[in-house]
Amino acid sequence: MKKSLFALAAVGAFAGAAQAQSSVTVYGLIDYGFAGSSQTSAGTAGAGTTAQTNSVLKTQNSGFVGSNESTSRLGFRGTEDLGGGTNAFFTAEVALNTDPTATNAGLFSTSATGNRQLFVGLSKKGLGAASIGVQYTPIHEAVAATNAGGTNNQMGDVIYDRSGSAASASYPASGMSTNDSYTVRTTNALILKSERMSGFGLKGMFVSRGTDSTQTSATAGGQSSNTGYGVGVDYQWQKLYLTANFQNFRQETAASTAFTVGYNGGAWTQGVNASDTQQYYAATYDFGILKAFVGYVNRKVSNVNNSSQYVSRTAQQIGVRAPITKTIQAWASAGTGRINNTGSNGPTANFNGWQVGSDYSLSKRTNLYAIYGQSATSNATTGSYSASATGVANSSFNQSSYAVGVRHTF
Repeated sequence: MKKSLFALAAVGAFAGAAQAQSSVTVYGLIDYGFAGSSQTSAGTAGAGTTAQTNSVLKTQNSGFVGSNESTSRLGFRGTEDLGGGTNAFFTAEVALNTDPTATNAGLFSTSATGNRQLFVGLSKKGLGAASIGVQYTPIHEAVAATNAGGTNNQMGDVIYDRSGSAASASYPASGMSTNDSYTVRTTNALILKSERMSGFGLKGMFVSRGTDSTQTSATAGGQSSNTGYGVGVDYQWQKLYLTANFQNFRQETAASTAFTVGYNGGAWTQGVNASDTQQYYAATYDFGILKAFVGYVNRKVSNVNNSSQYVSRTAQQIGVRAPITKTIQAWASAGTGRINNTGSNGPTANFNGWQVGSDYSLSKRTNLYAIYGQSATSNATTGSYSASATGVANSSFNQSSYAVGVRHTF
């Protein structure tokens, strides 16, 4: 009897040790509220276009919708202690479908970026970590750390312009799809991160995917290659934070000489025969009564077969975030930028944006929010990349959005 009790106690002790060495966390976020947006375009159509002529088009939307401040999501995160300071880890995260439609009626979003993150990796104490899968890029992680509005989903932010882009489905001004300014996440990526040493942190990214199929026609088969790389470095010294980041995605298709700008996101949709170069530099300083932000982003997508054909976008932004009370925080940001839609006579568009917002914390996990933002673009084209100005209309776009709601994390 005593031996049996001893054996049970030993098994229980080993089971407890194994459980302590491995853990899985379920986490998520649900965001719902009332939101509205207004979009106005005006311009004169050029030859061969179907755009309006000397007219103004205005569209307004409002209602109860989800993911206004943050995208609703569900995730699983786990770690396992392998011993000797080595750990295995994983993350699996999907976007929740807060606004179901007839074609997307399930609990999880079926969009190309619905699979937010999915990766597995190893870490070593004193060195850093390596992970493979669908992951955030170095630039996005830097933007998330240096954005006054917390990378929310309202208009007015010229660096994190997910919703306020002039290149949305209605206004494809630059030829780039959202996010206009940089790639948020990418598939097939190896990410390396060092531990912070003397205030410095270093990140590296390598992306690779290619196919080689039998050539059956002038446009089918052949080789295609999707590659990418990036590096990010940041420095923390007391209340000062600095970061510099560079990344490039390249897509080549031997069976085609066509050039489509496109973009690279959660799926391979970055265009055709395109070299996509992105840079981001930012700084923050915490003054105590408020935190100041400044950032600059540049993106240039070129034809790999003709470097004189490209689309480029630059933007710069300043912002502040401050605690009003122990439970209320407010922020404001403003920025300007330019898009060059370059061909033989490619036009240039100027844009600007500003945003204000506030969070009211009900608890550590729940907050109320109110956000308003505006963006404006002048002299934009009403079409995607064009090799000449023929058939291109010069237009102006004005957009605004607001949202009030509740966000709960778990």
